[in-house]
Amino acid sequence: MTAPTTRAPDPARGLPGPGEGPLRTGTPGELLRTHTAPDGGELTLRVLDPDADLDVLHAWVSRPWARFWGLGGLTRSALRDLYAHVGSLPTHHAFLVRWDAEPVALLQTYEPAHDPVADAYVVRPGDVGAHFLLGGRGPRGTRLWDALGPLVVGFCLDDPRADRVVVEPDTANDRAHARMRTLGFEVAAPVRVGDKDALLAFLTRERARPLLDAAAAAVRR
Repeated sequence: MTAPTTRAPDPARGLPGPGEGPLRTGTPGELLRTHTAPDGGELTLRVLDPDADLDVLHAWVSRPWARFWGLGGLTRSALRDLYAHVGSLPTHHAFLVRWDAEPVALLQTYEPAHDPVADAYVVRPGDVGAHFLLGGRGPRGTRLWDALGPLVVGFCLDDPRADRVVVEPDTANDRAHARMRTLGFEVAAPVRVGDKDALLAFLTRERARPLLDAAAAAVRR
């Protein structure tokens, strides 16, 4: 993940100030969204709790397949402090997704105008930045992204002011590239974000319509 920052946007471009963008959040552990999974199970999205969720977080970021997340070398204490800091920002938020109470994914959203990615492209009002770490496999025999796609995209575009999801995975992260294409993202260009060579991609509300329709059918809350 890219280290979060806050910065002042160019007012001439009509970009929102810190915390004024189309992002949802809440208090640590708060339930924000519940979906019915394709297998009939329950998917939930809650605000990350840096204390209660620390065991899950540390186990995930320490695994070899999470190397692109860039936090594998952190101690438990440092990881907890990092996510407590993220939770204190008005522009960056973190959430834990569970499938039938089992943790499966970490989602982070952010306001691109207040993030290093703003140096890599022209931010538009309505842009929602997202990072995604897949930590679990979900129940056997299920197509994980048939469930997670509508949940994640539906949540990112939940605010009617949100018009486009922005992602920038590492250029070497082939799994993330395949996942974003499966969800309908369009690749824009290779860019430099902080100290990372990344692949910039966008998913507009219009292109996300099938996922949003699936989310509307699955949502319980």
